[in-house]
Amino acid sequence: MMRLRSVELELPQSDAAAGFLSGAWGLLDAGKRGKTTFLRGTGDHGYIISVTEAAVFGIASVTFSGSGEEVAGVAQRAKAAKVPHQPIQSFDEPGNGHGFVLEGLEGQIYRFIAETQPVAKLPDDLKRPIQLTHTVLNSTDREACVRFAEQVFGFRISDRTQAMSFLRCNRQHHAVAYVKSDICSLNHIAFEMPNLEAVMLGIGRMRDNGVPLVWGPGRHGPGNNVFGYFVAPFGGIIEYTSEVNLVDDDYPVGKPEDWTWPPGRSDQWGHSLKDMARAETAERQYRFRPAVIPA
Repeated sequence: MMRLRSVELELPQSDAAAGFLSGAWGLLDAGKRGKTTFLRGTGDHGYIISVTEAAVFGIASVTFSGSGEEVAGVAQRAKAAKVPHQPIQSFDEPGNGHGFVLEGLEGQIYRFIAETQPVAKLPDDLKRPIQLTHTVLNSTDREACVRFAEQVFGFRISDRTQAMSFLRCNRQHHAVAYVKSDICSLNHIAFEMPNLEAVMLGIGRMRDNGVPLVWGPGRHGPGNNVFGYFVAPFGGIIEYTSEVNLVDDDYPVGKPEDWTWPPGRSDQWGHSLKDMARAETAERQYRFRPAVIPA
């Protein structure tokens, strides 16, 4: 089954970022390779986020995992569409595996990997994320990115709002979403918690550690998931989430007019407002680094 596996970040003072992620945020150490630290959740991925020491902030890649057949299918569609991509025989990272690196329309770097050494799933823990449930990317041409993900990745559109388009790669409502923007950057990374209680406990734990909410708690429309968003100490937006809808092939694609709220409300519950000034700055901090991938 194709799934969002990980996001790879580059940043200064990566050791401090790794300390926060493996401390208050609740991830588990998954090892180190050179300047890169890997961290996992309680799920069966070898890691779900990595941080690499670098002079500037950037996204190295967004990574999806699947079966060998699924990964090969994406590669075949990329080749047919003349999309730059590079086969990798062996990824030297937790989970190992083989696959390829692919360049998106706006310089986004995606990796598709068939893992060969999955790790054992650990028991659910209310203090620890299980896995990544989705990542959201800002885009200067949102609908072109949606078509690209549909035609090359084989993903399916689930919903559209005025600002966002949500795509899925399995039954979970969305694995990636694109936001209409003037730049291409990382909007946020969402970490799946075991349940609503774990999200709320996480919000309290972040407050205890001096990391206040930037938005939440709330419940989204598309996906129906509960959420709490934070500006990470290392910049960028990270989210605790749970209860994302599972959908079938007959799920009707939502339209912007299906997802409207009363004035002053931005989610189903209406308890909190998004701190736009803090959020918008953080949502622009991580941009994809240039990469040279042969056509």
